[in-house]
Amino acid sequence: MVNILRSSYLTTKFFLFLHPMSKRSATEAVSMSSKNEGQPLSKITSSGLRRDAPAEDEIGEFEDAWEDEIEEDEDVVDAEADSKDDGMDIDQVMPAIEESEEPPAAPDVFIPGKHTLAEDEILEPDESVYIMRHTTGVDWPCLSFDTLRDNLGEERQRFPHTVWIVTGTQADLAKNNELIVYKMGSLHKTQKTSDDDDEDEDDEDDDALDEDPIIEFRSIPHLGGVNRIRAQPLPASEPLPPHTQPYHAATWAETGNVHIWDLRPLIESLETPGYSLDKSRSSKPVFTINAHERTEGFAMDWASSGSSSLRLLTGDIQSKIFLTTSTVSGFNVLTQPFTSHTSSIEDIQWSPVEPIIFASCSSDKTIQIWDVRIKGRQSVAGIDPAHESDVNVISWNKSTSNLLVSGGDEGGIKVWDLRNVKKKGTSSPTPIPIASFDWHKEPITSIEWHPNDSSTFAASSADNIVSLWDLAVEQDDDEMNESSTSDVPAQMLFNHHQKDIKEIHWHPQISGAIISTGSEGFDVFSTIAT
Repeated sequence: MVNILRSSYLTTKFFLFLHPMSKRSATEAVSMSSKNEGQPLSKITSSGLRRDAPAEDEIGEFEDAWEDEIEEDEDVVDAEADSKDDGMDIDQVMPAIEESEEPPAAPDVFIPGKHTLAEDEILEPDESVYIMRHTTGVDWPCLSFDTLRDNLGEERQRFPHTVWIVTGTQADLAKNNELIVYKMGSLHKTQKTSDDDDEDEDDEDDDALDEDPIIEFRSIPHLGGVNRIRAQPLPASEPLPPHTQPYHAATWAETGNVHIWDLRPLIESLETPGYSLDKSRSSKPVFTINAHERTEGFAMDWASSGSSSLRLLTGDIQSKIFLTTSTVSGFNVLTQPFTSHTSSIEDIQWSPVEPIIFASCSSDKTIQIWDVRIKGRQSVAGIDPAHESDVNVISWNKSTSNLLVSGGDEGGIKVWDLRNVKKKGTSSPTPIPIASFDWHKEPITSIEWHPNDSSTFAASSADNIVSLWDLAVEQDDDEMNESSTSDVPAQMLFNHHQKDIKEIHWHPQISGAIISTGSEGFDVFSTIAT
């Protein structure tokens, strides 16, 4: 027999920890009454009322005008005895069942890293903690993807949602790989059962529909597996440029080349009925970066100073970083690489406010800060060491530009204040992270700040968990010793389970929505925690 694990705080595949929290900011990510004292929100019965016990009669015996027609207690007993003698059954009067004053005992809490699944146990989702949750399978795993902007509006909350992404495959043979643009439509709100305590009776009809998503895609051949893919940044709150203008995406191929593609024909063929795909525009890359000399890589990030002034950084496993810029006439690769790292470049992030500054992390355990104007292509500041092991991923906060979050191969997550990072050539001590978490026990595979909430970020790990965090949350002093969640960091809001998660992204135009890719496909979800 297979057992399905559940718990009071979570249903173990996808779960939300509802431990006591207080948030310093005015807007709370999760609101709950202090009377719950770390327990799950109680369910509401259909009546919502408890029957009161009858009060004891204090005015003496009631005189009934119909007393003669009512049997005495002795008569009832005699009648029952007689019926037994006759071999006949009569209905017995059962005493009223009173509701228990004590709440039912909460099941054990399943905590990743602390508890393990037995061979006969499986995990299943608790839909009550999701606003939306959809999954889609793929023919070949996709290690990386990126969101594509659309013209459907900013900070969208009305269902159903539509999501556009671009991705690349990791097929069995190099020739079988593809670059794919997906349009995922009709993403409705997650259906709730009638007794879910967070069910909103005022939901509009469109929100309550139980329909399957509509998945459409266009693909083109891509020689070699795609290690990483990034789409060019487009200005927020502005419509997409005309279809005659390109919408670029870059792919880091396992062949050691970086290709730049024009996605606009693929998007138009999905968006416009009867559109004939221009294969001359889409089937071949518009530019290929050969500067890495067929050395494989993963790190890549775009920056933009306008539609005609793009900048792309690419880092390889031989510790070299190259800068490619665009002009009206096309793309150009700077021949001299950035070379302060001593091992594989794992991730790169442009500064959200300084167009000449970027950060990088490496398997040499360091984070380096660079200024593209510096001659000699050496970093100007750094954190050495930043982690106990390889630094796999970094993310630069777009709202609070002095904050950088990093994830290591040891499973650690660290938040850095870049104002404390020491400049090269100084004797300043190695900076200390302003926050550090060791919740994950396997390598961090992806990490990203929320696009609008400066204190919130998401991380994924090889332990098959996507975790959501809020630095503005702190433990309630009166309930810090709550036994069931004492091992759970107060800032950890939510855990989502997916097999072999490789990359995650917040959707920049749908409030609280996250997309993740794993070995079996994509998940699109939003939770009550964000």
